[in-house]
Amino acid sequence: MATKPLFRYDVASEQNLYEELVIESMQIYGTDVYYIPRESMGHDQILNDDIINEYKDAYQIEMYIENTEGFDGDGDLFTKFGIEIRDACTFIVSKRRWNDVIAAYRDDTAWWRPREGDIIYIPLTESTFQIMKTEEKTPFFQIGKLNVFKMSCELYDYSGENFNTGIPDIDRVETFAYQYQVTLSDSADGYIVGETVTQTFSSGVVMRGEVIDIEADSSTRLFIAHSGANDGRYHDFITGLPIVGSESGLSWNVLDVIQLQKIELSSQGDIFKEAASTILDFSESNPFGDPLQ
Repeated sequence: MATKPLFRYDVASEQNLYEELVIESMQIYGTDVYYIPRESMGHDQILNDDIINEYKDAYQIEMYIENTEGFDGDGDLFTKFGIEIRDACTFIVSKRRWNDVIAAYRDDTAWWRPREGDIIYIPLTESTFQIMKTEEKTPFFQIGKLNVFKMSCELYDYSGENFNTGIPDIDRVETFAYQYQVTLSDSADGYIVGETVTQTFSSGVVMRGEVIDIEADSSTRLFIAHSGANDGRYHDFITGLPIVGSESGLSWNVLDVIQLQKIELSSQGDIFKEAASTILDFSESNPFGDPLQ
């Protein structure tokens, strides 16, 4: 028996009313987040992977957090390598609001939905999540229309990507990147955080990086991340040659270069090392056989 024609589920006026109620509910019970799209800066044809990703745009939009009793996932795990935080979260965004706030400002037609690999920043908890999967058919055709996107996300694990969104709370994640501390003369004032600096060697190789922080007291120190050379080989910034700012136009000689790693080993590693020294005898010449007499 066919469905009754007097009861229809695809009435445009009812669909629009339901969509308006969904949007209003998210604006009441949701929270403002930043959607940050991922842009690939190069692709490795051998490993079929992105060489480095950049995040330079941030769109503020309201989303509903489906988790009501805290983040999902495995939580905090204590392993022999330290503490791992494996939080997960599910976001819901209106399709109409997505098209108005984000898709309308992107040229690529692939932006009809949130993409896997993009990240979402929650100012409320100062947490950053990466989209693992986007579901566009849940709830399934309520009154004959799909109104929302549902995104399954996991806590973002920073691995040296470039952030230039212009929002300090988001861009500060770069402080965990591998850095050079370049010391200049005390009059080297005027470099700009976020600008690209270059150093040209006598061989013609150009070393470049991004200034992510500046400290100035008796001398000026530039903290440079995302560095690399134009010949594709490993090089370091060196002393005795000038550092040139692409925006400031400044050029000052380098007095000292220190390689930094902001992610320092915790004291937990030192505790394990000290405890192991009381158990293992590293002076034993043959630890896998009979002790020498």
